[in-house]
Amino acid sequence: MAARRLIPTLNRVLVEKIVQPSKTTAGILLPEKSSKLNSGKVVAVGPGLRDKAGNNIPAAVKEGDTVLLPEYGGTQVKLGEKEYHLFRDEDILGTLHD
Repeated sequence: MAARRLIPTLNRVLVEKIVQPSKTTAGILLPEKSSKLNSGKVVAVGPGLRDKAGNNIPAAVKEGDTVLLPEYGGTQVKLGEKEYHLFRDEDILGTLHD
């Protein structure tokens, strides 16, 4: 069976959460709360919403963006062996840049 690809609808965004390491390279275990941010990588973005005039309002993020996620929310989705989360565009708190 071929791998499935999920294309979100409307203003939804598919995100793969970034998991912070649980121990350092030296093998020291880190406390659970040491992960700095609840972040993820945008995998796919829906086409956006339509306003009353029928104009398309695209999502504020694009594929490949690293985003700051709310602590709770989103819908968990499992595709193959990977786990993703679907968020509405307005629920994403911001984009992260180096």
